[in-house]
Amino acid sequence: MTKRRWRYRVRQFVTALIAGIRLDERVLLVRTLSDPQLLLFERMPRFAQRHSLDVYHALVRAGHTDPHLLQAALLHDCGKVDPNGRTIPLIYYIIIVLLQQYAPDLYQRAARNGRGLLYPFTLHATHEQRSVIYVRAAGSHPDVVQILSDYAERRATPFADALRAADDTS
Repeated sequence: MTKRRWRYRVRQFVTALIAGIRLDERVLLVRTLSDPQLLLFERMPRFAQRHSLDVYHALVRAGHTDPHLLQAALLHDCGKVDPNGRTIPLIYYIIIVLLQQYAPDLYQRAARNGRGLLYPFTLHATHEQRSVIYVRAAGSHPDVVQILSDYAERRATPFADALRAADDTS
């Protein structure tokens, strides 16, 4: 991992620790998301909400205005909450990032054997597909579902690529 990438990850972690959502962003959420989508957003931990808003803002700064892409940005990590409301503890993100960078086989093994203390690895490894399921079940527009499906399957489409670029820098 480069020195620049380390600084980015440290900044991302500090931001997660002090994550907050401004009133104008709350208004934006109510205007942008349907009620069922808003419930998906609200289930996420505050740091994940902050990250999703940062992805949204990165897309807007890049000139994106498509409402379905912007909804996808706000909901792309909603699958990091399981059906029972369990989330990935913040400390696990540090471990996940390190394993993905330096020991990807160990990360994959932890994700496959995700019981007990390893469950957050499974939750993380499968969150993109779960996000698609949740967003579809919430009655989202088919374009939102498709963007998240393309994103989860690593298909190179303009919207999935834009979402990935914004996610990687937020």
